[in-house]
Amino acid sequence: MIIVAAVVVFALSGCKEKDTKMKEIIPDLKTTDPEFVELFDRFAFGDVVQITSDKLDDHTRYVCYIATLLGCQGIDEFREILPAALDKSVAPVEVKEIVYQAVAYLGIGRVRPFLDATNEILASRGIKLPLEPQGQTTPETRREAGNQVQVDCFGEGMREFWNSAPEERRQINKWLAENCFGDYYTRTGLDLKTRELITFCFLAAQGGCEPQLKGHIAGNLNVGNDKDFLLAVISSNIPFIGYPRTLNALSCLMEVAQ
Repeated sequence: MIIVAAVVVFALSGCKEKDTKMKEIIPDLKTTDPEFVELFDRFAFGDVVQITSDKLDDHTRYVCYIATLLGCQGIDEFREILPAALDKSVAPVEVKEIVYQAVAYLGIGRVRPFLDATNEILASRGIKLPLEPQGQTTPETRREAGNQVQVDCFGEGMREFWNSAPEERRQINKWLAENCFGDYYTRTGLDLKTRELITFCFLAAQGGCEPQLKGHIAGNLNVGNDKDFLLAVISSNIPFIGYPRTLNALSCLMEVAQ
């Protein structure tokens, strides 16, 4: 046991030495690029926040930041933003639910690094993992429960939609009801308005999903996230996704809102 303990201590000391060296090799941006940091912060956390503050409180803003960085694959910035989000009263369970739901829209291949980063940051803050379970469905109830969420978001036209598509895509529609909405949207930890909001952020940030983005803009409007609110969200996310995807999202919003 003494030998094992000694090996562990040696290994940990080696890790600490490696971390120190890495910090020396990759300095903080404030050291290497102070002019850029001042420029970016003045816009992202000054101009943008000021113009959208009447529509977005800090909690909602940081929920959107987290979802947006998942959508655009900004893992390094995600690691910077998540501690600030936790400080802005975004609860650990909310963070986990945002990351989990992203799998339905981004796939595990793109989400896994964010899940690992979330676990590392939560553990570093002394938060015990795993968190309390949030699932509300069973394999027997997930389709019906998920279809009801689809109806709540998109209207009665979605009732039994999973069983109405042409044969070649019917299985996908079943999975949409069972998995996307039944497994994820029915979970506690986030309410329906917030779940539709983060989906809006996922789709706007990754780009190339304009048909789905329009559908979920309609879903957001149906659950109470109105046009002016979504406009503020789009504006708030500009520094993280850039102008082309922002303008595409704006065009989709204007088209659907009409």
